[in-house]
Amino acid sequence: MPTVKSIHKLALISLSSTAFVIALPGVAEARISPGGGEGSTSGGARGGSLFAGASETQIKLDSPSGSGNLAPVNTSWKPPVCWYEPVVTPKQLEAGYKRMKRDGSTILVSPSWRLREKRIRRSYKENVPYEGTPGYKNFNLDKQGKGAFWRGIVNPNRDDDYNYIDGGQCEKRLFWVDKGKEQNTTQGVDPKVLAEYAYNAIKVPDAEVEMNPKGTQTVNLASWVWLDKAKFKPVSVTATLDSLHLTATTTAKPVSLHIDPGTSNAEVYPASGDCPINDDGSIGTPYKKGQGEQDPPCGITYLRATTNAPPYKLKATVTWKISWKGSGGTGGDLPDGTFGTSKDITVQEVQAINR
Repeated sequence: MPTVKSIHKLALISLSSTAFVIALPGVAEARISPGGGEGSTSGGARGGSLFAGASETQIKLDSPSGSGNLAPVNTSWKPPVCWYEPVVTPKQLEAGYKRMKRDGSTILVSPSWRLREKRIRRSYKENVPYEGTPGYKNFNLDKQGKGAFWRGIVNPNRDDDYNYIDGGQCEKRLFWVDKGKEQNTTQGVDPKVLAEYAYNAIKVPDAEVEMNPKGTQTVNLASWVWLDKAKFKPVSVTATLDSLHLTATTTAKPVSLHIDPGTSNAEVYPASGDCPINDDGSIGTPYKKGQGEQDPPCGITYLRATTNAPPYKLKATVTWKISWKGSGGTGGDLPDGTFGTSKDITVQEVQAINR
């Protein structure tokens, strides 16, 4: 089935990159370029013009840098595919209407599009109901500052999952919401939506393990494995929607390391391969001289050399516990996430070992 991306390409070609999008039943979108108006309830600013596309949200993310995104342990869980949020004020909608009439910001792809475009404009200016939805008088200019027009936003992280034909979860045409009534909006954005959206923005460090011995490993010699506790600290991403004074902070906390030696010819410690986090936040224990006869709390013993064979692929995967706190005292847990990295391990045969 077509995705939101392919539908957009079929529906129209825009001559302007600055556009508000109004979802219409039976067609993908109509674009109204605001070209001005006070304030900004759009997704961003480009060259002094306001912009809001189907997959562009006003939610701001404050996230630290990192190496990779988490994969949810619960593979059936995904952040929401879409939601509704405020995108335009009455004055901005009026400005967009005037600009559309003045310069014609779209190339029509069918004769019927002009009729739809005309009817949708009348719906917001002349209070003419359209296909079962109410109209608005003069863009609700008499309510300026008392609310905003809302529309559906496709989660940019799930753009390809949004099915316009079958889904239609957020295809309600641009609609008005009075200030103070936002919580009554079905599928409206809320702190949990912000938290789930922030989940995708969490970036964690590579699970680059430290080992002793370093470099080439030795058959039947235990290798101690650990992670640098200075790198593996909780990571947080804050999502904010200023227009509704909503915020949520999603935090990932490392809880365990799973080691996969990359071969069945190995023993792991502990036997599950799951090394828990220590009280000080570290995972595993660095090797100290004189511990050569001890089994490591986290480690591997390779039982066969890689002579005349490819290196083993040691994979280290860290599990992160995810929680969130939001405005209004909201909060909770989200599915744990994992992120792992691999490294090549060469194993040699040595007859005598001194440690």
